[in-house]
Amino acid sequence: MSRVNPEFGLIIVGDEILSGKRQDKHLPKVAELLAARGLSLAWARVVGDDRARITAALREAFASTDVVFCCGGIGATPDDHTRQCAAAALGVELALHPEAARLIEQRMRDIAAEQGVPFEPERPDNVHRYNMGVFPVGAAIVPNPYNKIPGFSCTGPGGAAVHFVPGFPVMAWPMIEWLLDERYAHLQQANAWQERSVIVMGAMEAALTPLMESIEASHAVKVFSLPSVDHPTYGRHIELGVKGSVGAVGEAFEALLQGLRSRGVQLGPELVR
Repeated sequence: MSRVNPEFGLIIVGDEILSGKRQDKHLPKVAELLAARGLSLAWARVVGDDRARITAALREAFASTDVVFCCGGIGATPDDHTRQCAAAALGVELALHPEAARLIEQRMRDIAAEQGVPFEPERPDNVHRYNMGVFPVGAAIVPNPYNKIPGFSCTGPGGAAVHFVPGFPVMAWPMIEWLLDERYAHLQQANAWQERSVIVMGAMEAALTPLMESIEASHAVKVFSLPSVDHPTYGRHIELGVKGSVGAVGEAFEALLQGLRSRGVQLGPELVR
């Protein structure tokens, strides 16, 4: 049975990310889109263009109760495997989605009109384009405002909803925003989630670990510690903070500050996110 409030996950598909040819931009952007709605990522995963690995990652996602965004590999070139892997992970067939076919045809008609040429549906390249609308049976459409070529969503046996969007940020990000606002507005908690932290100068994490553990044990928050050894302004320091609901964060952060002051450490600026 699905949990009341599902967690959010992200799968990024592409050899180009693992090889370093391209730098991933999806992880920070998806985290930003979620944070703006009082939500957060629970996990993220990068998978290369390997059918067995993609299928395994999707099978695991479908078996969960999470909401998962999968970016990349839904095109119709030989190195695009995500649509086929989604079907394999679900144990269903692939089929041309009627609405996807209509949208793809409309896109082809638009291109022909822009070029001032007649639309030729039987031309081999146009016939091939319909493959971009071949989705696992039972999939739902995710609209693409950039060029009309849709993504798709599937539900797994564990209750997970996995949403498949292109790897191109200009397409993927508006599609993810649409999903968050159209399908998950009921989960949004604007201004309900907060992070508060303080710069702790010259301290060692090991010496502060007991304080961090006591804060987590006595407050409904997560404590985080981000050490740095060569910051241009603060030098060696730790950004120490708490994150969670606004009410819990306020009390926990005051307890954290009190604990730090009792230890005589030097404190720098306080940060709120």
